[in-house]
Amino acid sequence: MIRTAASSLIAALSIGALLSIGAVLSVGAGPPVGNELPVGAGLLGRSGSGVLLALSPAPAAAPAPAPAPDQPPARTPPLPSAAARGSEPWVWPTGVRVVERPWQAPDDDYSAGHRGLDVPAPLGTAAVAVDDGVVAFAGQVGGRPLVTIDHGDGVVSTLDSLDPAVEAGDEVRQGAVVGRVVAGHCPASAPCLHLGARVDGRYVDPTPFLPPAAWPVLLPESAWPG
Repeated sequence: MIRTAASSLIAALSIGALLSIGAVLSVGAGPPVGNELPVGAGLLGRSGSGVLLALSPAPAAAPAPAPAPDQPPARTPPLPSAAARGSEPWVWPTGVRVVERPWQAPDDDYSAGHRGLDVPAPLGTAAVAVDDGVVAFAGQVGGRPLVTIDHGDGVVSTLDSLDPAVEAGDEVRQGAVVGRVVAGHCPASAPCLHLGARVDGRYVDPTPFLPPAAWPVLLPESAWPG
């Protein structure tokens, strides 16, 4: 009789302990509704004096969302090529559509000639980029200051002689001032700006790139002061 009572007491204490633990783990989940079991508890079995509960681990928290990948920096839109601008893509570098000395093709790459055209320009006249591009060179060559602009598709223009207002690597737009005319290619007594053009490394006549000249002045070679 005593042994039976002791066994019943131990069973009751065990069931009470399990129910207490289940209640502690279910704090914050609200009271059970109907036959709903506390959070973290499962039904293990029944005893004559109560219900045995088996505790299960709480559900794992959802992983934090991964950070959004870094967005690539905005890219500068590419400059339009000279070919995309039409058959006459350039503007006159001083705004004066007058040719003082025209292109004179050399017999070969090393022969004498006039690899460009000259437009009259008083000293200090602003010279502009004939088309969009990137400054490839700005500095002295053979004692004369000049600016060379790469327009893409193998097309390059050179303005000689002028005091550069840009540096190599600068991106320029058509009509932007890139320097001011100084003596060099032409003497100070008859200043001018020389415009040269190259396509794939070879000098070509710049005239087809420009709108028609308004008043060309062609001097004989003997009268040329330069």
